[in-house]
This record gives sequence, C-alpha cells and structure tokens, in this order.
Amino acid sequence: MSTRKIRKISIWLLTAALAITTLSAGLALHSSQAIADTGERWGLFGWKRGAEARQPYDRSSARNWETHPPTGYPTLSKANITFMNAAIKRYAAIVAKGGWKPLPMVQMRGGTRSGVIVRLRERLAMTGDLRVASGRANHFDYSVEQAVRHFQARHGLTPTGVIDKSTLLALNVPASARLRQLRINLSRIKSLAVSAAKKYVVVNIPAAQIEAVDRDEIVSRHSAVVGKTDRQSPVLRSSIHEINFNPYWHVPASIIRKDLVPKARQYARAGKDVLTIYRIDAYDGKGRKLDPTRINWNSKAVYGYSYRQQPWEDNSMGFVKINFPNGHSVYMHDTPSKSLFGRNFRAHSSGCVRVQGVEGLVSWLLQANGDWNVSRVLQMKQTGERKDVRLKKRIPVYFVYVTAWATRDGTVNFRRDLYRRDGVGATASAY
Repeated sequence: MSTRKIRKISIWLLTAALAITTLSAGLALHSSQAIADTGERWGLFGWKRGAEARQPYDRSSARNWETHPPTGYPTLSKANITFMNAAIKRYAAIVAKGGWKPLPMVQMRGGTRSGVIVRLRERLAMTGDLRVASGRANHFDYSVEQAVRHFQARHGLTPTGVIDKSTLLALNVPASARLRQLRINLSRIKSLAVSAAKKYVVVNIPAAQIEAVDRDEIVSRHSAVVGKTDRQSPVLRSSIHEINFNPYWHVPASIIRKDLVPKARQYARAGKDVLTIYRIDAYDGKGRKLDPTRINWNSKAVYGYSYRQQPWEDNSMGFVKINFPNGHSVYMHDTPSKSLFGRNFRAHSSGCVRVQGVEGLVSWLLQANGDWNVSRVLQMKQTGERKDVRLKKRIPVYFVYVTAWATRDGTVNFRRDLYRRDGVGATASAY
C-alpha cells in the first residue's frame, strides 16, 4: 500500500475517532452566550428558570469543541462540487414535496415525552439526521438525541443533543431557503475551488473557522473571531508573505473613531488616561509623539492623530500577526482575549481575523523557512522579542463567504448567513 493511501486511511480513522469522542462526550451548551441564558431570556419561550434551567453538561467540553473544531474535510475541495450537486437534488426533492413544517419553540432533551417529538423525528428524518428510529414516536430517546447532535454539528452548533433556541431556529429555516443557499454556494465554491492552490489557508467567515490545507487534506482547523455585522470581514484573495512577532498595533481609523476616542473620553471623565493604561503612543500629523496628559479628547484634533500600541502581553495583536497584501487593511492575528473562542457565535472583531491556536498555524506557514516548530514560535511569545520573518514560499490565503457545502462523507453543512448575503431573509442568520 502506498504512503499516501496509508496517510489517508490514518486521517480517516483519526477523524472518525474524534467524531465518536465528540458525540459521546455529553458536550455543553452550544455557546457561552447560551450558557448564560438561564434567566429571563429562557422565560420568553416558556422554559424553566433558575436551577432547573441549568444544563447538565460539561461546559469545558463544550468550549473545547468550539475552540478546537473537528478537522473534517476541506471546504474548497473540487470534489465537493459533485457532492453539492447531489445535495441540491436531495433538497430540491424535499421542497417539491412541500418542505418541512416549523417546530414550536419548545425546549426538548433526552427523556422528554411530547407530541412535538413526533414532528421533530419527521424533521430530522427528512434531512437524514435520524436514520434509525427506535422506541415510541413521542419519546426523546437515544436515537433522537444522536440525530440532534448530528444536525447541530453540521450546522456549526455545539452537539449537545438538546433542542434549545438556536437549534430550533436552525431547524426552522425553510427547506426552500436551504435549497437556495446550496445553489448560491455551489457557484461560490466552483469559482474558488478551481483556483485554490495545493497548499493554502482559507478563512470561512460565516463559519468563523480557518483551515490550513495541503494537497486536499486539512492539516489543521482553527476557531476564528471574524468581523461584526457592522464591521464585516471582507472577501479577498491574497498570499501570506510575512509573520510579525510581538508587533506594534497601528490603530485603524475606524477603531479610533468608534472605540478609542469614546473610551478615552470616558476614562478622562474618571480622571484616567487611556493611552497610559493601554500603552498606546499618540503622534501628531508631523510624526511627533504627544504627551498623553495634554491631549484634549473633546477636541476634533484627536481624530487626526495616529496611535500605536506597544508590544506587550495585552497588545491587541497578541504576540503574532500574519500579514498579506490587501486593500482592506485586514490581517490575521493572535489575541489576548481568548474567551471569545469559547463561544459558538464569534462575529466580534472590527474586520480582522483572530486565530485560536495561532502558534500551530504560524509554524506550518514557516515550514519552508526551516527551524520554526511550535516550540520556537511559543518561545517568541515568552521572550517578547520583536521580529519580522518573511516567508520563503508565500502561502495563498482566501477569505470566503460560504454558508453551505457538502463533503465526501455525504454531510451537508450549513452556517449562519452572518451578513445576509444569500438573499434568503433573516431566518438563516437568526440562530
């Protein structure tokens, strides 16, 4: 047997093992945002409050699934075009039969008995999530729980096996909307897959995920934080050419206007200096460094200054920045704020992309440069040394907007229509 075949079999076995582990772990709520919803918001849907509303899950396992997503298959693989066409036929047939009926906003979990579960079973069976039914039709048994986990995983929701608000909203996206998403994204994938290099990085914005791909296999997949709906990450194609260790952060004009100046004014009213606290230097139009204690934050002049944050442990770039030429002034980087990676909804940046486990991605990018393993990359973090490293071989990078795709294992994946670019209304972005 060839080395390549052995490698493929090994990857398949590892992926299967990870999937089994994930599904059997009793993972926690699908997001830290949902974890906090044990009070009034749950009450809106007639669900129990207080102690009874708490989920019997290991929250650390939930966060681990969110921050370390299963490797799976490449989103931009040319082979996915065939599987996308097959998925379109399946969903077209569902739409032709009238689609599926929306489920009431009622929480369900293992052990629940309700007439609604009969409809839930029908819904899960239509999309192939429930393949082997067992027990009574109105009982939320093990087979239903596993089907719910499967549905959640392929929609980017933490596979808890519990029907919560986000899962219900995803279940209730009309079949016609899902079919439209598949058709729209087929065009997107066709245009991207044809030009995708053998070795590349892809940032799927709606999925808030990053894939490092080599020869149509995912080397690593990383959780990401992407742009807010009002500060969207752009779709682009470029090549990664440089790694900046312990970089300065040049504050973008949009953040100066929307964040820095308002915060500085707030701090000034409390007798504090935001620049000193966050180790930011201000410069006037002639490049002269200003005395922060003499800046009038209520003047219009503050919008014309440039601001640069010094390298330190709380630098907004974290300890490393991944550079590539583009007209949007965006890049990928580490972050001192790791908590956002432990959420299912991760559209919180100002357009740039934060990378979970960035040291692994950086060491892979620098393979052609020689001795740049994970240990050496982390050493740069520990020492705080300022260093810029140019890649000996540029690595293509794609920022893409893909909300639906199918893979060679037959899975049809959907993600939130985060920026509402699919033309299917608000339902596909509400969960």
